[in-house]
Amino acid sequence: MSIQLYTELCKMFKIRYPLFLAGMAGGPSTVKLVAAVSEAGGLGTLGAAYMEPAAIHQAIQEIRQLTDAPFAINLFYTPTSYDDTRLPEVQQQLNRIRGLLGLPYTQLESVESPGYLDEQVAVILEQRVPVISTAFGLLSESHMQQAKLAGIRVVTMVTTVREALLAEQAGCDAIVAQGSEAGGHRGTFDIAAHPMGANIGTFALVPQIVNSVNIPVIAAGGVMDGRGLVAALALGAQGVQMGTRFLTAIESGAHLSYKQALLASTEESTVLTKVFSGRPARGLHNQFIREWESSGITPLPFPTQNTVTREIRNAAAQQNNAEFMSLWAGQGTRLLTSGQTAEEIVVETIQQAISILS
Repeated sequence: MSIQLYTELCKMFKIRYPLFLAGMAGGPSTVKLVAAVSEAGGLGTLGAAYMEPAAIHQAIQEIRQLTDAPFAINLFYTPTSYDDTRLPEVQQQLNRIRGLLGLPYTQLESVESPGYLDEQVAVILEQRVPVISTAFGLLSESHMQQAKLAGIRVVTMVTTVREALLAEQAGCDAIVAQGSEAGGHRGTFDIAAHPMGANIGTFALVPQIVNSVNIPVIAAGGVMDGRGLVAALALGAQGVQMGTRFLTAIESGAHLSYKQALLASTEESTVLTKVFSGRPARGLHNQFIREWESSGITPLPFPTQNTVTREIRNAAAQQNNAEFMSLWAGQGTRLLTSGQTAEEIVVETIQQAISILS
């Protein structure tokens, strides 16, 4: 292994290679995928944002049966406020989309989204998971102190220099600098200030954050292979986080129709949208997004919008209809591969990086 690839990040997180798997909540993130990336020398991450505490506990046990290597659990860490005051007009649009899928109409009078962030964190702390990573915000002071006492490393995703400085001040061990190219939800802390998320390109964002903080920076957004890893290192990052590249891995839990849509997509296929969850996220443009945007109806806030669209997304998956599923993806989808294991993706990425560096 080239010494140039063994960064301070590797030493801090006890991994062989400076490569993190993104925490992809909602299906793609599986126990086997997490364990495979960790076993291959990276840091596997379980996207546990939508998982019940008991399910997180079970997943941790299963990961530990598959690997002794470090891994992370990722959560959406943000105050949750439920707002269904505009439910009637949203419900009307949901029923129109249900009709396109042949689903029965519903008439919800209110919406309740499960909220168990404290319980999720409690499981991670009790199990002394090696790393906890967050999106949308920082661990509370109390949770940060508990994580430190338990010897748990803390990583937070940021989208601006200001957020990076806040993360460093809060005690984070490292930060993920998420460029606008990245798939999935924008990690922006304050959606009121940035309604569609702060969207600075990876190449612009990473060096500015590197110059502003004294903790390791992990580059995310558009990194699909060893070339992206070397580029990130050249910008001053100490590693990369890759999500989209692993969506088509054999161990990925992404639906087959989702994988097929990804493999058929191009760099022009993705858009930023709030229509699935109420928070801005990058995914493949499909009929659900077109139908919603043409209605002119503003989605409900996160997580209420996520709750009211779940039934439709699940039904679309059962019908193998990718046009009505949330197909989160970054902008590098032409570089996706089919039929590779997660280990093969890690090895290929690292070997390509070593070849370039040498």
